[in-house]
Amino acid sequence: MNVSLENDHLKVRINEKGAELNSVLSKDTGLEYMWSGDPAFWGKTSPVLFPIVGALKKDSYSYQNKWYTLSRHGFARDSTFQIVAQQKDSAIFSFSSTPASREKYPFDFELQIGYQLIEDNLEVNYMVENTGPDILYFSIGAHPAFKVPLVKGTAYEDQYLEFNETENSGRWPIVAEGLVKNISIPFLQHTSILKLTRTLFNEDALVFKDLKSDRISIRSKAHAHGLDFYFGGFPYLGIWAARNADFVCIEPWCGIADSVLHDQELVSKEGIVKIAKDESWTRSWKIRVY
Repeated sequence: MNVSLENDHLKVRINEKGAELNSVLSKDTGLEYMWSGDPAFWGKTSPVLFPIVGALKKDSYSYQNKWYTLSRHGFARDSTFQIVAQQKDSAIFSFSSTPASREKYPFDFELQIGYQLIEDNLEVNYMVENTGPDILYFSIGAHPAFKVPLVKGTAYEDQYLEFNETENSGRWPIVAEGLVKNISIPFLQHTSILKLTRTLFNEDALVFKDLKSDRISIRSKAHAHGLDFYFGGFPYLGIWAARNADFVCIEPWCGIADSVLHDQELVSKEGIVKIAKDESWTRSWKIRVY
């Protein structure tokens, strides 16, 4: 089932499966900003990554001397959420732990994802509550895929990404198993611009750990349309696209794939978030389209 939100500037559609954002249509520009989800390239549009981001070493982890198996990016993206609140321009979706989830991930939790339209902005809020007796260990991330090229008749290479700070940041390579290498490679050097090309992601996603920016924009040298993506509070950022597909994913993460050197202990996993019994944790990201 799809949920539709609308205000004077935007029409947005979200699927109850995964609480996944499927469409962001601007009434002002007439443009669709989200990737179509063509399964010939990549059948998702904006999956939520929970309770892990990326891959685990051997798809498994250890917690309190017991081993668990969990596939890449976790299970929330394939789970059905419940609508707990809805108005014309906002909705909140909820997913809680189940006996099936506890077989892979032995924690009690509630994950809420909220969508709010504010003029020409879409704000996405994550709330994680620890409903169990022990410390909750988790990671969470966004994976929205934006349509590139945005305007018909323009080329992929006409688009570029612009950071709101001058960056000097290495990329952390990903090996075939989806794990992150333990040494970075120089990449962004005294620049705020990253040109989009069809070969940019031939070696998988660009992964950054130390960006200064809290905003990245998709812009074009062929027209004035684009979007601003605000991700303050997320310490990691991934940028990715499938080969020859007409999109780019901007992925803010609280958490990251296992390092090739990780010992597979959940509590020592890089970027893991920890919250105590009855506590909750929030983060949000936002886009502005034009």
